[in-house]
Amino acid sequence: MCLCGGLAEDNARIILLAVVLAAYMLAGAALFQRLESDLEIRQATEFWRVYHAFRRHHLRGSPLAVQRLHELLYAYGNASATGIINKRRRWDFSGSFHFVGTIVSTIGYGSTAPQTTAGKAAVVLYGFFGCSGGILFFNLFLERIITLLAWILRSWHVRRLKRRLRRTTLTSRRISKSSSTQRSFLPDILDDDDHVDLDQWKPSVYWVMLYLSVTSCIVACCAAALYAPLEGWDYFDALYFAFVSFTTIGFGDFVSTQKPSYPYVHWYRFTNFVFLVVGCCCIYSLLNVTSIVIKQGLNYVIHKLQYGNQDVAAPYLPRRQSSVSTVYYSKRRPTRLVGRDSIRAEDNSDTPRRMSGEMISMKDFLSANKVSLAVMQKQLYDAAQKQRGGGSLAVTPNHQVLKPGAVGPLAIASEKFESKSTINR
Repeated sequence: MCLCGGLAEDNARIILLAVVLAAYMLAGAALFQRLESDLEIRQATEFWRVYHAFRRHHLRGSPLAVQRLHELLYAYGNASATGIINKRRRWDFSGSFHFVGTIVSTIGYGSTAPQTTAGKAAVVLYGFFGCSGGILFFNLFLERIITLLAWILRSWHVRRLKRRLRRTTLTSRRISKSSSTQRSFLPDILDDDDHVDLDQWKPSVYWVMLYLSVTSCIVACCAAALYAPLEGWDYFDALYFAFVSFTTIGFGDFVSTQKPSYPYVHWYRFTNFVFLVVGCCCIYSLLNVTSIVIKQGLNYVIHKLQYGNQDVAAPYLPRRQSSVSTVYYSKRRPTRLVGRDSIRAEDNSDTPRRMSGEMISMKDFLSANKVSLAVMQKQLYDAAQKQRGGGSLAVTPNHQVLKPGAVGPLAIASEKFESKSTINR
């Protein structure tokens, strides 16, 4: 499917995203300039006021003393920036472990940095493998946390279907029997979890995004409650530090475990490490899930720009069916339930059911339409060509195309949620 001028949809998506990000960055630059510029000017004015007042009262008519003052200020600034004074040692074992943690997690506060040539060379080699391992760890965590959330949502979905099917069965028969006999009337699929595969029912990406957001907020708030009293920060500053650290932005204006001494210092350093690891993993997962929502928004904009109000892909989209209903009602009598997740036995309905923001798998898509991948691709291509006034090309069944979203953390999350329809490609 192509946009105007022969521009592929994947290329149109990345161009649209670049434009949106550029506009977002320009708006952010204007926002932060307005918020921070006045304070920067006031701080600079205050520094020069103190500096000139000191020179007038203590260094009048002494050029050598002024030179010494400048040297002192320069040395003091360097010593404070590198952590030589007023802070704990940077390069003892615990400080070095904190430094490599900022490398592997890609936070990079900047409060600790190697000064020797050998140290800088070691960072290049060590950071290459360390960052690779850290990214792999984040991706594996992303895969498992999303699988866990999908399993929880799937269990809740199956339990809800059980209750609905029980009510429907009892209402249709209207016969009072014992509980054991009633259970025998229930669908066999409800007692067989092997048919209810997690890959056949995909939860709403918005619910997973909500749960990850709540979890990330809880972790950040608990971390801020730890940092605020021990570091002497305001709670909001501690919360700000948690967000900057968990997102691996790492400005370095606030850094934990930098004071010369702490109560229960070893427990604090261990807890700080745990919070950083868990927080980075949760935020990393949340950011990747949020990227799917952003991608769906871009697809919607592209679809509207390409087709306007004409829903070209709608006739090819399957009606949403749960995995329980698909397996059970294909083998038993036709029964129709009325509700949000209604199960329909009529496959010839002309009105497709709305998916209500929920994702479907490719297996469900092909099973519902009873067509092969090649036929489906040809139908979609013919529809696009007909819309543009062109012809059609045959698509070979063995022809496979590597899509840009086929690898990486986005693919891990998309495998659990994203629809494979033409709109959400």
